[in-house]
Amino acid sequence: MTAPPELLTPTSPAEAAAAFGDGAGVTVMGGGTILLPQLTYGKLRPTRVLMTGRAGLSGVDSSNGVVHIGAATPVGALDGAPEPLVTAARHVADGEIRAVGTIGGNLCATAGGSAPRGDLQAPLLALGARITSVGAGGEKTEDVAAFLESSSGRLVLSIDVPAGQPFGYARLDRPHTHHYTMLAVTAVRGADGVRVAASGVGDRSRRLTGVESALAGGASAADAAGHAGLGLDLPTDALASSWYREQMLPLLVERALGQLG
Repeated sequence: MTAPPELLTPTSPAEAAAAFGDGAGVTVMGGGTILLPQLTYGKLRPTRVLMTGRAGLSGVDSSNGVVHIGAATPVGALDGAPEPLVTAARHVADGEIRAVGTIGGNLCATAGGSAPRGDLQAPLLALGARITSVGAGGEKTEDVAAFLESSSGRLVLSIDVPAGQPFGYARLDRPHTHHYTMLAVTAVRGADGVRVAASGVGDRSRRLTGVESALAGGASAADAAGHAGLGLDLPTDALASSWYREQMLPLLVERALGQLG
């Protein structure tokens, strides 16, 4: 019989960082909405589980035009966050999932076998969020795109998001008891130009660099949307085929860009 895992229950961010160490052999549990099914069906058998619920890593605070979000903040408690993060959060699964699933867990989620996950990655990419995490080499703060490239072995502590930027958001839903967003596009106009990102386009959300480059070159929203699929290998899953995503992605891009005004 397999021995139960050792439970690590830190009561402060410093304790959480110390318990996590370099991440070796540690499985992080926030809300458990992804992890618990894996444990139940024996797909994951961790030896050490770090519980973040009492580690002081939740809450949403604003100062100097930046919103600071603790990694253990439930998805359903993001009403004080910048748009379109709030709108995207309201369409993550159902109320029960949003009540316990955390923004840190959503940020670190990879695509499921039958449906996309990590719906909040695209808004965070478009908003230009900064991620503070700990792991091998200690604590560091980096752009969300860099974090997503190498997030393995890191414990997210907090997310900083600039506020007050014009935005657009368009999604394609699959009606279901638990609600699924099969594809979504976020556009944000920042000081460095328009950033566009999409969820449901692979193992994680991605910046639509083809669209951004076209806009920077003076293309219209409709023409820029034609570059939406550049560099993407769109997935087929239980919600939609790659062909359907390919047809719908430019439409969502144009719709989101149209909301920027």
